[in-house]
Amino acid sequence: MFDCVLPTRNARHGMLYTSEGIINIRNKKWQTDFSPIDPNSTVHSSRTHSRAYLRHLFICNEILGMQLATLQNLGFYLWLVGEARTRILDGTFLTWKNEMVKKVSRRQ
Repeated sequence: MFDCVLPTRNARHGMLYTSEGIINIRNKKWQTDFSPIDPNSTVHSSRTHSRAYLRHLFICNEILGMQLATLQNLGFYLWLVGEARTRILDGTFLTWKNEMVKKVSRRQ
């Protein structure tokens, strides 16, 4: 999971890591989803741009789509590691980890 190229390579192919699970933004089901890419993200663009817009960028082969997806994935990784550190320090890591593994590995 902590391979240095995983978040950027997967982003270029339309795979997004979000607080609710994994999204393949190229799927047609996102075509009319005007909700934020990840409303819980620390990345501003992930809260302000819609999934439909990001899908449109990917379908049109716009480089901006890959850039926004990369920002989302890197932001997610930074949040995940920061949250893990917080949970380790407060002694709740194991419980948090068990919940998060189920949540973030779910395909939407």
